[in-house]
Parts: sequence; C-alpha cells; structure tokens
Amino acid sequence: MDIRIMQYFLAVIREGTISGAAEALHVAQPSLSRQMRELEEELDVILFERGNRRITLTEEGLVLRKRAEEMISLMQQTEDELSQVKNNTTGTIRIGAGESWAFQYIAQVATELTHEYPGIKFNVKSGDSIDLMDELGKGLLDFALVFSDPDPSIYQFVTLPGADMYGVLMRKDSPLAKKKTLTMQDLLSEPVIISRGAQRHFSSDEVLSKLNITATYNLVYNASVMVKEGMGYAITFDRLINTSGESELTFVPLNPKIKIHGKLIWKKYQILSPSIKKFIEKMNVIL
Repeated sequence: MDIRIMQYFLAVIREGTISGAAEALHVAQPSLSRQMRELEEELDVILFERGNRRITLTEEGLVLRKRAEEMISLMQQTEDELSQVKNNTTGTIRIGAGESWAFQYIAQVATELTHEYPGIKFNVKSGDSIDLMDELGKGLLDFALVFSDPDPSIYQFVTLPGADMYGVLMRKDSPLAKKKTLTMQDLLSEPVIISRGAQRHFSSDEVLSKLNITATYNLVYNASVMVKEGMGYAITFDRLINTSGESELTFVPLNPKIKIHGKLIWKKYQILSPSIKKFIEKMNVIL
C-alpha cells in the first residue's frame, strides 16, 4: 500500500462513486477501477459493496478508511515537520484539548507565538482524555490537554494553573437550582447527562452506578442544549457555559468539592521541531 493509493481510496469514499472520484482526481476511470481492484487483491479482502449507485464500504473497508486517514494525516505532519526544520520556525502545531477554563493559558501562548512567528499555525481539536491520548500516541497530535495522570515514563507534561471544579448545570427554574451546593445523592431521582471523563473521575463513587444517566456527551455545549431543553442535569466543569444575565441556565457546585488540574502532555523521546520547542518554552515561562 502506498500513500497515493490510500488517497485514491479515500477519494472514492468521499465522492461516492468511482466515476466521481476519477473526475476529482483527474485520472481515467478504468485506471482508478483497476487500482481499487488491485488494492483488494493485495489485502485479500473486499472493500466495496458493488451494485449500488453509490459506493458502500464493507466492514473491512471501514477499517481501512480509518487507517488510511491516519496514514494521510501522518504523511502531512511529516511534511510539515520537514518544512519546519528547513524553514526554521514555521509549521502547524496540533493540540488536542478537553474542554477547560485552563485552555486560556494555551490560547495565550498560541497568540504570542503567532504574533512573533507568523509562519506558525495551530490546529486545535476537542475531545476527551482517552481519545486524545490515543491520537497523541499515534503521532496525530503534538500536545494534549488532559485531566488524568499521564504515565511519566511515556509523557512529559506541565500542570496548568487553576483547577476546574465539578458541578451541575441545570435550568434556573429547576427545583435543585435553589441549592447552594449539591451532592451526588441529590441527583438520584433526576435524569443525568454526563461525559465519559466525568464518569471516570466519579468511578469510585458508589452513587454513580445508581444514577439515571439519560445521555452522555463529548462537548459541553451540546450538553447545555440538552439541559436547556429540559432533558436533564449535566455534570460538568464550571466556567464553560455562560450562566449569567438572561441565560436560562445556572451552575451549582458539587459538595464535597472536586477540583481537577489540567495537564498539557507531549511524548518523550521524540525530535521536536523548532516551533514546538518555542511553544514549550513559552508555556514554561507563563507557568
């Protein structure tokens, strides 16, 4: 398998037909069809369900699509890194970040760096700690902002100032909104919306397994919309959703207080590009 064939394979999926992909790629349709058949023969699998008007992937095709996307991403990252070495401080810094008030420190450094070095760009992806650490391990990210303890034998990290505090996001007209603090027991008879990260942080709490979890979420904005519509109470960090003024929502802290410090992590034992070195230097200055 070479990169060009993977690009062709992804183009077929994107366009939905061999003919559409051939036109987009400016190659002959018979040639593209032949290369897709040869790819299947090389891998000894069937990648496409043929006979439909649009391309449908088999289970094996779905697996290859995921890996092909990773291969293309790694190739682009490699080209960027080589360009950075050649052209000094330029290129793209890829950061995966869980939602946190502490992200402001990363944004501050990114702003300073782009002002000093206009050739540096940032690509920021939201996600939870499990997914981000997986992508960091595969080389698809340069840094990840996570809320779990990284393995010090694998990762270097800095702990960001300030802590995110867990609480409950709810409508202002909810009965529980009158309380100054809440316990997990207060939520036992209520529909609860919770993230995978929060489930991990509360895994030692016996009450968690007794909660009526009606939905899980990755991005807190989506959770806030569900809360606004009356779907339930969302367990989340503070200071992520505007609850002031005319907002229909309010945030009530949990008691006892649960505070989590975000950690910016990167892999040990790797060659750092000039732009990544500059980013780390500036992060250490503000911390």
